Amino acid sequence: MHLYRVRFSLPAAMVSMHDADLNKSQKFVRILEMVSRRGGVPAHVLVDRFGLDARTLRRYLADLHDLGLPIEDSGTGNERMIAIAPTYARSGVQLTLAEVLSLHFGRTLYTFLEGTTFAADMEGAIERLQPAIARSTADLTRDIDRKFMAVGEHAKDYSSDPDLLDEVISALLYSNPADAEYRGVRGMGKIYRLEPLTLAVYRQGLYLYARDVAEGKIKTFAVERFVRFSRLRRESFTYPPDYDPRNMVTNSFGITGGAAEEVVARFTPEVSFYVRERVWHPTQRLEKLPDGGVRLKMRVVCGPELKEWLLGFGPQVRVDGPDHLVTFIRDAHRAALANYGD
Repeated sequence: MHLYRVRFSLPAAMVSMHDADLNKSQKFVRILEMVSRRGGVPAHVLVDRFGLDARTLRRYLADLHDLGLPIEDSGTGNERMIAIAPTYARSGVQLTLAEVLSLHFGRTLYTFLEGTTFAADMEGAIERLQPAIARSTADLTRDIDRKFMAVGEHAKDYSSDPDLLDEVISALLYSNPADAEYRGVRGMGKIYRLEPLTLAVYRQGLYLYARDVAEGKIKTFAVERFVRFSRLRRESFTYPPDYDPRNMVTNSFGITGGAAEEVVARFTPEVSFYVRERVWHPTQRLEKLPDGGVRLKMRVVCGPELKEWLLGFGPQVRVDGPDHLVTFIRDAHRAALANYGD
């Protein structure tokens, strides 16, 4: 188990053992975990899973009661339900309806991490919070997965190498430097000694802000492009006290940093309403044009995210500046037209 996973469940080595082969203390902890779940657990499940007889099970439940836990034992025989009273489970924390919805959306926004231990940990944390949901709220959230949905964008896939994400997160938490091999967009590899600073999420992808030790600069790395990422467990670096990751994207139109430039673009009436209804950048200024169109001005980095966005409008936008951006958009449209011949 990686140390960054703060869980109330058992160590991985214990979970892998056959439950009937656990010693008394281990069985006791597992039984406590099971009866703490919403609705409890049938007595026959505990008997079968842990190889207990009726007398031994009663002794375990008596021990839990002696610890001050309000054990509920309802029904008859092996079909009776055993649980910790819900009022006790919610005495420390009780989630409101708004908090439950926030947890739900937080989980659905990270669906692109399915297949990684990060996603498994998130699911486990939400499951353990179930007893903290008020009974009235629980009724309202019965069909929450169908009533509320976050539609994901085209996501990157991290399931093929889950250990990579573990290494990155652990290096961040423990301020371990890392030796990494990184493959750029054009497929060229490069070796780095990195000091990881921030893990950022952008458009269903993960990006690492890290200091390149050799150059002394903070750079942006797409996590999936690491061919190798090995944190140096016995080394650590001092996290810079004046570092603020928000400064990395102050001028950005996405994740790419750099120097800001004055960008001017005119949009046709057909898309002017769409352009006006969103805040594309904090520096934006909008001006209505006589033909019903709109002129957009903003100071941003002319990175790939901005270029992709402008190209997506096709003939409904004309870029007026800066000159190198005008040239790029014009040449990109000409190259696209050439794909169709005459």
